[in-house]
Amino acid sequence: MLPGIAMKRVGAPKSTPKSTPKGTPKGTPEASRVETAQLVLPGLTNVHGTIFGGILMQWIDVAAAIAAGRHAGGQVVTASMDRLHFLEPVHLGEVVIIQAQVNYAARSSMEVGVRVFAEGRGDGLLGRRQATRAYLTFVAVDGEGRPREVPPLHPQTAEEKRRFQNAVRRRSVRLRERRAMKRANE
Repeated sequence: MLPGIAMKRVGAPKSTPKSTPKGTPKGTPEASRVETAQLVLPGLTNVHGTIFGGILMQWIDVAAAIAAGRHAGGQVVTASMDRLHFLEPVHLGEVVIIQAQVNYAARSSMEVGVRVFAEGRGDGLLGRRQATRAYLTFVAVDGEGRPREVPPLHPQTAEEKRRFQNAVRRRSVRLRERRAMKRANE
């Protein structure tokens, strides 16, 4: 310490997230990113030798919940799954890669984008093709199951910023649809 000069310890600026154990800045889409792999076994397929859609939806929900939980720092519940598109069939014996990350965070809810890829038997990355994509909304909950606030999301890259802006538009549509469903049930 220099004589006659008072030193004040200052923390990191509020707009700069701290790092996660992976070295990724906390509160960024990258910090929430999840990738899982599954093998399509005989009990998971239909008579056509392709995976049941419901099994794939379950895997999507689990990966997305992990991503949302990472960002929220605790428990989350699935509020909706929308824009689920089965683009390509996934066959018996193929490896399914599921990638999920938080695209947007509001007060207590988050949108998680999920991409699903299938890899042919022994093809590795060269045989990887996108099979499915979806967007899910999660709500962070406390120990009583009530909604609780989540930290803001800090998109860093141009791609993350694009996803964030697209998620804002999808959220507006989802909220409008939800209000219409509530009115229809009154």
